[in-house]
Amino acid sequence: MLYIIHWTIATENRNAAMVRFNQTGGAPPAGLKILGRWHVVGSTQGFGVVETDNVNLVYQMVLEWSDLMNVQVFPAVTDEELAPLLRAAVSRMSV
Repeated sequence: MLYIIHWTIATENRNAAMVRFNQTGGAPPAGLKILGRWHVVGSTQGFGVVETDNVNLVYQMVLEWSDLMNVQVFPAVTDEELAPLLRAAVSRMSV
C-alpha cells in the first residue's frame, strides 16, 4: 500500500530536525520503502511517498519524528488502482 506523508517542522525545531536528518538520513524502519521525498527548501514543509504492507511501520516512522514536526499520513492509490473504482462508481450514476 502507498502512503503520502506531509510534514511541517515547527519553526523552533528546524535546527534540531536538520541535525537529526543529517545524522540519520531519515532512514525508514526495515520493511518500509521510501519511493520519494521532496523538501520545500526555505520552508518547513515536505512530502514523501512510502510503500509497505504493514501500516505500523508508517506509524513507527511518524513517531520517530513527531517530537519535532507535525506529520499527516494519507493512504494513496495509483491511477491503475483507482480506474476500476471510478468505472464502477460512474456505472451507478444517473446522469
